[in-house]
Amino acid sequence: MNGTPLLDIRNLIVEFGGLRALDGVDIQVNEGEIVSVIGPNGAGKTTLFNAITASVEADGEILFEGDTLLGLDPNQVTSRGVARTFQNVRLFANMTVLENVMVSQHCRTKQGTFGALFYTKAFRQEEAEIRARAEEILGFFGTRLVGFRLDQPAAVLSYANRRRLEIARAMATQPKLLLLDEPVAGMNPVESAELTGLIGRLRDEWGFTIVVIEHDMEVVREVSDRVIVLDHGVMIADGDYEEVSSDPRVIEAYLGHGATTK
Repeated sequence: MNGTPLLDIRNLIVEFGGLRALDGVDIQVNEGEIVSVIGPNGAGKTTLFNAITASVEADGEILFEGDTLLGLDPNQVTSRGVARTFQNVRLFANMTVLENVMVSQHCRTKQGTFGALFYTKAFRQEEAEIRARAEEILGFFGTRLVGFRLDQPAAVLSYANRRRLEIARAMATQPKLLLLDEPVAGMNPVESAELTGLIGRLRDEWGFTIVVIEHDMEVVREVSDRVIVLDHGVMIADGDYEEVSSDPRVIEAYLGHGATTK
């Protein structure tokens, strides 16, 4: 690991109608880390992801591999190597499971309209490679998204499998940085435990650097190298789980919103 962070955010400010959703946030994420971002509702966690992925306008600096992401559109950010999932699952409901993952690779394809129109040999070869990669990615989730499910429309999947498919779509863009927004939200304890294990494998087996927004403290404790805490758009803590969970400012922030860190 070199001394330059993969993601380097400095003095990040996001305002909505004069209200600062993020107020001078500084965050560095090193290659190979799993970093969790926690905080009470309204702390600015999803706004942080939206700023990184160019979904909202921001001031300050967001550097990825040393180059700014500010001024890009969301597709350009994806092409740079940043992928995300959302709190509310966003899939192509009428496309099949396989098609959802294949279409997500469009930012990496080389064959253009000519190849598609004339079904050239190069186009056919690339299509075969895209399909093979999609099947490999879906296989990462065990039996959940393969076999007969490859040809099922996404709309018929269980909630947990839709969340897995959204992660598969993000993986298909070949990112270096994976942003997971509440990946276990709405899952039962067994499903949460399974996905918690998958987050670690995404880093260890696929080489992704991962930033996770999560409310489930069991998940945060299990997966995180580092935990960052936001409250009212300000970063109030940054450290390992034990340090952060015992920080008086963090406890106060959660207790003040009717929750605890334990």
